[in-house]
Amino acid sequence: MGKLEVINHPLIQHKLSILRRTDTSTKAFRELVDEIAMLMGYEVLRDLPLEDVEIETPITKTVQKQLAGKKLAIVPILRAGIGMVDGLLSLVPAAKVGHIGMYRDEETLQPVEYLVKLPEDIDQRQIFVVDPMLATGGSAILAVDSLKKRGASNIKFVCLVSAPEGVKALQEAHPDVEIFTAALDERLNEHGYIVPGLGDAGDRLFGTK
Repeated sequence: MGKLEVINHPLIQHKLSILRRTDTSTKAFRELVDEIAMLMGYEVLRDLPLEDVEIETPITKTVQKQLAGKKLAIVPILRAGIGMVDGLLSLVPAAKVGHIGMYRDEETLQPVEYLVKLPEDIDQRQIFVVDPMLATGGSAILAVDSLKKRGASNIKFVCLVSAPEGVKALQEAHPDVEIFTAALDERLNEHGYIVPGLGDAGDRLFGTK
């Protein structure tokens, strides 16, 4: 099974509690998603490779560590995933950003892909797929399918809130994809929403209904 890591740092838990509240404004919601994504980034990026580099301090020459320049790509699932991009980019500004757009077919309730725009060398990059919610897992699975079809193999999935059903579905479909979440919630309700969750992340980010 793919590894699941719940990043439950006190600052993240605190900000997530505010994010969940019905009375949190669109502006505050957007800022919190950005902040939580950045705080999660420290753990998500923990295994970035390092290399030795010779530098000179005011005292002496010394060999120290720097990032090994591994190519990264952040791929939000549209539209809510966009809210998490800047938080991660603030830590790794040189990362490229791809986009995967999906909507839910009202008849089948299955996700349908309508846009895939990725860096050309996506097969050579460490990829972070981001979406605030991992509910049924349908969109996440389709996004990873899409990336693998284009040669990508090094993929991590990052979300704020997840349901056990979605985690299980993604792990079964893609056991090689590590999942990072700030909260593993109780369950999905009959409408496919996470309980207690935070409602529709896209609507709350962009002020739509």
